[in-house]
Formats: sequence, structure tokens, C-alpha cells
Amino acid sequence: MAKLKKYMAVHKDPKISWKKVEENWAISANIDVATWLRTYFNKNEGVRYCVWLSPDAKKLKSVFKNLGVTFESLMEVEETVPDLWGDKWKKHLVADSKSATLGF
Repeated sequence: MAKLKKYMAVHKDPKISWKKVEENWAISANIDVATWLRTYFNKNEGVRYCVWLSPDAKKLKSVFKNLGVTFESLMEVEETVPDLWGDKWKKHLVADSKSATLGF
């Protein structure tokens, strides 16, 4: 299996019905060539930020094309979280390094 990359798709289509958006989500949840992870959205503005895993952008674009879904942009992204940058994470790493289960 090809290594999956994380992508963010930005959809701006205030004219699409919310019913159609939900229908597309139901289909997207069962697609095999890419994996839909989550969507952040503003229903009133008709804007959706969708996070996907896919071997490449071409396959993901074909998913959107088959669904008739337009997108403003599609880019490979990485992720970080506050824990990685705060003191709590540093304390966790120190405690983990002293753990009896280190390496398991």
C-alpha cells in the first residue's frame, strides 16, 4: 500500500444545498482510494475545510470530480498540537524516559 499523505481541501460554495453537502459526506465516508478524516465548516458562509489521507493529490482530485465537488485549493499539510510545544509535553517525555515500559 502506498504511503498516505495528509491533504487539506478548501471548499467555498455558498450556493450548494446543505442536504447535498451531507449526501457527499455519507459517500465520502465510504471511499476506498482516499480517507476522509474530518471537516471544519461554517454552514452560513458555505465554507468547508476538509482533511484527507491520500496517496497523492491526483487521486483525491478524482474523488472530488466523481462527486461533483469543487474546491478552491488542495494542499499537502502537516499537523502539530499545543502539547508538543508546552511544558506538559516536556514533562511527559522525561517521565516516559524513566518508565519501566520504555520501548513497548
